[in-house]
Amino acid sequence: METNSKNSTAALINLSTLTQYFIPFGNFLFPIIIWSTTRDKSEYVNEQGKQTINFQLSLFLYTFVLALIAIPIVLVTFFNNVSFNAIINNDDLFFENFDFSNMTGVITIAISAIALFIFMKIAEFFLIIYASVKTSNGDNFKYPLTIPFIK
Repeated sequence: METNSKNSTAALINLSTLTQYFIPFGNFLFPIIIWSTTRDKSEYVNEQGKQTINFQLSLFLYTFVLALIAIPIVLVTFFNNVSFNAIINNDDLFFENFDFSNMTGVITIAISAIALFIFMKIAEFFLIIYASVKTSNGDNFKYPLTIPFIK
């Protein structure tokens, strides 16, 4: 594979992860399709494709673990600390004595989880752009905090 072609393909693999903002799971589908069709033509494209897919899988795992930790804690804390009386009157649901005074822990956990998720998505966006520029110039790029699922 020609140098310009392999650099462009590696950059395209990285940029194809941005399809996640338009197509659900596009950040997995398109890089895998491009990588699997071109990995035999260049070792550079093969290595950069693995890096990109491993990074996306790592971010998915981090998000999944964060959700597994945060969601049950928020739900359990919410239902243990909030006292309310539900009254159904003429098919309408009313809550009386709905008290948020003991909810500081839940609010802290929720804000921390949201902030971490937002930080991860912003970092992901800029790392994808940076990786695309580096690979289009022919430089090897390794994403930080990436678990090597595909070796």
